[in-house]
Amino acid sequence: MAVYKVTVATGDMVEAGTKNSISITLVGSYGESRQTTISFLFLPGKEKSLSVHCEQDLGPIVLIRLHKWRLFLEDAWFCKDVRVTAPNGTLYRFPCYQWLEGVTTVEVREGSGKKLVDDKLQILKEHRHQELAARQEAYRWKNFAQGWPRCLNVDSVFELDSNIQFSRIRANSFTGFLIFQGASHFLSGFLLRRTSWNSLDEMRTIFSRTQGRDIGGCL
Repeated sequence: MAVYKVTVATGDMVEAGTKNSISITLVGSYGESRQTTISFLFLPGKEKSLSVHCEQDLGPIVLIRLHKWRLFLEDAWFCKDVRVTAPNGTLYRFPCYQWLEGVTTVEVREGSGKKLVDDKLQILKEHRHQELAARQEAYRWKNFAQGWPRCLNVDSVFELDSNIQFSRIRANSFTGFLIFQGASHFLSGFLLRRTSWNSLDEMRTIFSRTQGRDIGGCL
């Protein structure tokens, strides 16, 4: 019996967690594990740990499969990364950083940077081919007008996959944060101040501790 320790991290952005069921399959060079349920509840910025029991050693873990399914309502999940510790203590990292939506299975390669010629296993070659085909399907191009650069063949950014929209989601979050901070500074008298600061400590009273340290490092 071989026991693998698995840690799954959820992203820290708003609504990154899910109440849908998530399970995992470990794929090694010698074989793969059975599908093992991780949890039915994931909170933003939190980690879940579990043990995956296998009848034999799987060898080096080359990729993982994350399975998502729902009982009733759809609840998208943003997976940050997965870490797998083998029985011999070897740690494998699987950076994910993507949304899982609907009933789906996502394969994630081990995080070591490798070229095409480094893929000796057939399963890794097939994964690279499928990933390329998915990217070609997602990024289809069209000519907007004669003489103009080519652009994505969509009418709206909302037609794109959620993972392609990710930068837009983050931009909206930053915009909301800036509006909140601006309102806070206005109410505290920061934006209406007509005189110079008396000291650096006075400036720190406006900002958070982290922002205060940043200001102190720059002055």
